[in-house]
Amino acid sequence: MLFNSYEFVFLFLPITAIAFYGLGSRSKSLAIGWLILASLAFYAWWRPLNVALIAPSILINYGLSRLLLRYAAEQKTRAARAVLIAGIAFNVMFLGYFKYANFMVSAVNDVAGTSYVLEHIILPLGISFITFQKIAFLVDVAAGRIKEFTLRDYCLFVLFFPQLIAGPIVHYREVMPQFHAAPCRFDASAAGVGLTLFFAGLFKKVVLADGISPMVSAIYADAAGGHPITMVYAWMAAIGFTLQIYFDFSGYSDMAVGIARLFGVTLPANFNSPLRASSIIDFWLRWHLTLTRFLTAYIYNPLSLWLTRRRMAKGLRGVGGRNTPPGAFVTVLMLPTLFTMCISGLWHGAGYTFIFWGFLHGIFLSINHLWILLTRRYWPDRQRYDFLLNPASFVLTFIAVVGAMVFFKSNSMKSAWNVFAGMIDRHGIAMPAATLAHLGHFAGLAKTLSVQIAPPDLQFVPLACWIAGLLAVAWFCPNTLQILSAATPATGVDLKQPYKHGPALHLIWRPSFVWLIAVTVTTIVAVLHLGGVSEFLYWQF
Repeated sequence: MLFNSYEFVFLFLPITAIAFYGLGSRSKSLAIGWLILASLAFYAWWRPLNVALIAPSILINYGLSRLLLRYAAEQKTRAARAVLIAGIAFNVMFLGYFKYANFMVSAVNDVAGTSYVLEHIILPLGISFITFQKIAFLVDVAAGRIKEFTLRDYCLFVLFFPQLIAGPIVHYREVMPQFHAAPCRFDASAAGVGLTLFFAGLFKKVVLADGISPMVSAIYADAAGGHPITMVYAWMAAIGFTLQIYFDFSGYSDMAVGIARLFGVTLPANFNSPLRASSIIDFWLRWHLTLTRFLTAYIYNPLSLWLTRRRMAKGLRGVGGRNTPPGAFVTVLMLPTLFTMCISGLWHGAGYTFIFWGFLHGIFLSINHLWILLTRRYWPDRQRYDFLLNPASFVLTFIAVVGAMVFFKSNSMKSAWNVFAGMIDRHGIAMPAATLAHLGHFAGLAKTLSVQIAPPDLQFVPLACWIAGLLAVAWFCPNTLQILSAATPATGVDLKQPYKHGPALHLIWRPSFVWLIAVTVTTIVAVLHLGGVSEFLYWQF
């Protein structure tokens, strides 16, 4: 069931919320039980088999977690470590079979020239997100960060429907204390904030992301078909998809956070205006925040710490600010970064394009860290450095993110290289005949550059207008969490009011008649766009 469907907006969500409040006024236990049943129904809506596939995994993970809790209490360190390793291995293999078995067979065929074929494997919805949460839970229990839990608590944590399919990826200790403290009754203030955030996210999804989607997809379809993509269209495709996936996934995240607020829970933020980042490190501190913190805490940090200890055992220096030796940088920082980002790419999708996208970001992050070490050594005046280089850093970061997104979107490496070759002017420049006719004084320049006539089916002017409008929103407007900062809509980011003076101050949400009109108009426009061809890009992950 999609969040942007009539069934969800007008049936599932209101029925679930009303029943939750009604049961909560009698018994909190009944309200929580209802929420678990509603979450199961939500997960089974498309394919009831989804529940049959994921339920055994949930029960096995619960059993392993109880075992870990017992061994931790009895201080059986070896046994606990064995259970933890077994649990992680089980989850990785579970994810690997459903998501990567066909890709692995395809990779073997590519290398060995064979033609092995697997039957079609049904991919459970949101398996990547659910698997990461279950692994994080096992690690937190083994580390003593979770002291007690029940089967009901565990099921609610894993199955809570707002973040079930595509996150945010949450920790048990973030959400369950809130459920334990929640009155499970209607709260007008929380409902107002939650519905505002939900319909703002719905607007971002069905109006902004879905609005640009067909024009972007048409160019990538041409690339997949082997048609050379010329420079202007290649850049429009790359920037257009970056904006599409940003508004698509941030819209979903806003809806998830808003829905959770209806049930008395504040989820962590997943986005914080990432397209304003001035470095690739800053980008990953703003984009898909809960994935970044998971990868950092459970993959990068343990690997980097293990490599650091190995170096120190050999009497070698580790990473130490300005005087970091090259060997330490490569071993302790660069290699873990590359490995972590390749895992990130593979987690997003079973394909060479996703792995290469992750590898590119690993390279970008490594270069960024190296640049920081070098400039701190040779350019200690940080104020002057920021003044002179921040604008260039912003542009370079944007180009890097946009260029890498080509591989994220494309269905094959060949298709991606087609678009990328166009971006570096390997296929020339093309524009619509009508646009060329209106160039006026620039017609001579176009002739000098050998500008070709573009196919009429590629919508140049509408796509250019969409890109300009969405870039203006992404770069210059406050994001939804900043607009709602007075109500603390999410955790995990600094939501202090960013505008103290000037006209933008009026963009900060507050209970008022003007905001009632604004939210009502946003809701009406979003609802009128329901029912179209649409799909959340991240649901496949």
